[in-house]
Amino acid sequence: RAGRFDRQIMVDYPSYSGRLEILKVHARNKRIDDSVDIETIARRTPGFAGADLANLLNEAAILTARRQKEAITELEITDAIDRVTIGMSMKPMLDSVKKRLIAYHEVGHSIVRTLLKDADPLDKVTIIPRSGGVGGFSASLPSEEMGLESRAAILALITVLLGGRAAEEVVFGDDEITTGASGDIERVAKLARLMVTQLGMSSLGLVALESQNNEVFLGRDFIPRSEYSEKVSSLIDEQVRNIVNQCHANAK
Repeated sequence: RAGRFDRQIMVDYPSYSGRLEILKVHARNKRIDDSVDIETIARRTPGFAGADLANLLNEAAILTARRQKEAITELEITDAIDRVTIGMSMKPMLDSVKKRLIAYHEVGHSIVRTLLKDADPLDKVTIIPRSGGVGGFSASLPSEEMGLESRAAILALITVLLGGRAAEEVVFGDDEITTGASGDIERVAKLARLMVTQLGMSSLGLVALESQNNEVFLGRDFIPRSEYSEKVSSLIDEQVRNIVNQCHANAK
C-alpha cells in the first residue's frame, strides 16, 4: 500500500572487489581452464550487475559446449562479454565496399581513442556483424570511477565518437561519407549540449540553463521547455557547434 514503507535502500553496481567475489560464486559449478584469470574478468566488467556476471559465465559455458571444449577458455569469456554487451555475432561480411567502409570507420574510432590521453583505453575493435544491425564496433575498457568526468575526458569522448566520420572523410572524401556515424553524431550533440547548458563547461560561464526534467508533454512527444530567451538559445547553439567542430578537427 502507498506509504507503507518509509525507507528505500539503493543497491549500487558492485565495485571491482564485489564483482570478483560474485564471479567466484558463479564459477564454482563450471569447469574453467587454468589460463583464465577471474581477476582480469572482474577488471573488464565495470558497470556489470550480479545478474550480468552470472549471465556472462553462463554464456561462456554455452559457447564452450557448442565448440566441444572441455573447459571455458579466455576466448569464450571474451565472446561472452561481447554477446552480453553488444549482441550475438553473425556471419562475417563478404569482401565488399561496405566491409571496407566499416573497417575504416571503426579504425578511425580506435586510432583516435589510442592517441588521446584522456580517453578510455581501447579494448577491442572488430568488423564482425552483431545481431541488431551492428556492422562492427570499437570498444573501450571503461574506468572504474564512472559518473564523475572531467571536461578533458568529455571532449576526448566526443573526439573519439567523431573519429569514425573523420576517417571516412580522410580516406574516401566528403562525397563518400556514410550513415554509419548517425548514432555517433546524435550522442555527440547531446554531450556537447550538456556541457553548455548544464555543466558550465563553455564560455557562457557557470550557468545551468536546462535540467534533466525540463521537458513538457505536448500531444505525442516530450519537448524541451525553454527557460531562456532566443538570444541565449542562439548562443547555446553557437557554443555547441564550436565544441563539435573543434573536436571534429582534432579527430581529423
